[in-house]
Amino acid sequence: MPEQEPVLRCEDRDGVRTLTLNRPHRRNAINPALFTALAEALRATAEDRGVRALVITGAGGAFCSGADLSEPDRRHPVYRMRALTEVALALRELPVPTVAKVTGVAVGAGWNLALGCDLVAATPDSRFCQIFARRGLSPDLGGTWLLPRLVGVQQAKRLTLLGETIDAAEARALGLVTWVVAAEEIDAFVTDVAGRLAAGPPVALAQTKAMLDAGAEGTFRDALAAEARAQGLNFATADAPEAYAAFAERREPEFTGRWRLQNGA
Repeated sequence: MPEQEPVLRCEDRDGVRTLTLNRPHRRNAINPALFTALAEALRATAEDRGVRALVITGAGGAFCSGADLSEPDRRHPVYRMRALTEVALALRELPVPTVAKVTGVAVGAGWNLALGCDLVAATPDSRFCQIFARRGLSPDLGGTWLLPRLVGVQQAKRLTLLGETIDAAEARALGLVTWVVAAEEIDAFVTDVAGRLAAGPPVALAQTKAMLDAGAEGTFRDALAAEARAQGLNFATADAPEAYAAFAERREPEFTGRWRLQNGA
């Protein structure tokens, strides 16, 4: 791969931003430069109101084979882990819906990057592995928090302690993959899903995502209080009246997230 080729490609289309890990010669293993690029791109996405949905994928037939251990990193481990923390937090706190498009392998930090997304689409030949124990390491990039919440503590221990590789069908059965789609169809499938997310009401979707993420840690009363606050904000946007008008007029709504002042301006 030419040196001038970026380690992370960014493409915007119709409100959807696609970030493509671009180190196919290493099956998109994440080196320090790619961690930095990912953190910067995710922070920029959070600030860009033109982005309504995010897709993360990999170039060359693989999603991500984990951290690149072939490149020596002489930084203190504290600083190395800080780079991972920045990526994991930026992805988790992103207000727009996120979709991981997984082809080929998703291993170690690469799998946890996919799990950090709201939805995951994979192909039948995709393979997943929490490889850390086989490298003398513990999971990172949020894996110890994400896995138990998705599959329960027992299955999380199985996946991390044994470092087994599982296929897309098993990942789907465990709830770690949202859809398994034929390889020749996955591009169009994810484009359609991301397009539908981008066309949704941005304020409402951002609040829904945040409440679902927080719901696992709060009480039922906490959830009800958050829902009440969210609906108050939703009714103050132009999107709720637009949805009602579109229904009455038998057309698709056009959501903008625009704040609707009390005087109707």
